[in-house]
Amino acid sequence: MSFKALKSYRWAFVWAVFILVLCNIDLSGEGNSGFFFAGFDKLVHLGFFFVLTILLFYGKIKYQHNYSFRSLTIFKIILISVIIGGGIELLQWKVFTYRSAEWWDFACDMIGTFMGVFSYVLLHKSNFNNK
Repeated sequence: MSFKALKSYRWAFVWAVFILVLCNIDLSGEGNSGFFFAGFDKLVHLGFFFVLTILLFYGKIKYQHNYSFRSLTIFKIILISVIIGGGIELLQWKVFTYRSAEWWDFACDMIGTFMGVFSYVLLHKSNFNNK
């Protein structure tokens, strides 16, 4: 991958590192605070991966200098999200054992990813059908 490509995806990379750090830190003492509610963790996963997906699309658009719609791009972005989401759950299962690895977390990661893909497709269709 060229330097230009890496530069285009820098925000997605920064966000992915942010996700990895926050999903693997020890929050055992924070569960009793009034800020968190049942399902908060799932909502966070969904939001993290929605933003990651949008940033990956942004990097792709910035790199290729156009807003073309390609199924291969969507497949690659979904694959990247699957790898990152699955990797986080594997890390929580085997390395960071103070965190719990859950299928529902991974499912919320994928829901956030598909929400981002849907947003991209919807904006692409509305942007190019009005011309």
